[in-house]
Amino acid sequence: MKKTILIVLVSILLASCGSTKVIRQSKKVMKGMWELSSITYSTSGTFNVSLFNDVSKECFEGSTWQFVPNNNTGIYTIDNGTCDAGPRNFIFKIQEVDAQTDLYDFLLKPTDVKHQSDSNHGYRLWLEQLSEETMKWRQTVTVEGKAFHIYMNFNKINK
Repeated sequence: MKKTILIVLVSILLASCGSTKVIRQSKKVMKGMWELSSITYSTSGTFNVSLFNDVSKECFEGSTWQFVPNNNTGIYTIDNGTCDAGPRNFIFKIQEVDAQTDLYDFLLKPTDVKHQSDSNHGYRLWLEQLSEETMKWRQTVTVEGKAFHIYMNFNKINK
């Protein structure tokens, strides 16, 4: 009986360490500068979408993103001259959800320069794909009672 309990405890410990290792590796890959190259939707049509309660899809496309995983912070910069341009600070957190599907729960929370949030409001996304060169996020919102997916496609700027 004691042996069975010990085996179960060791298995749980190894499984929990494996998740941490995967998340650490994901943060390592994510570290650096990225460009938000394109934003697409699960449904065709014309939509007036404001991402992260900030600016429109057109403003976000071409923006640069810097991730600093050792303290879970980052900055994205809107470069489009027709938009409210400039840097924005955020904090982020990656949580492994399902190792078999490789989908990760990703939380992004806009902050001020000191990484403090006035509203404590964040955005939950799925980190659908991550490699040394590309990254893909999916945000799911409800439109007219149906799920609507926003896909954000990134390319690594520096390797």
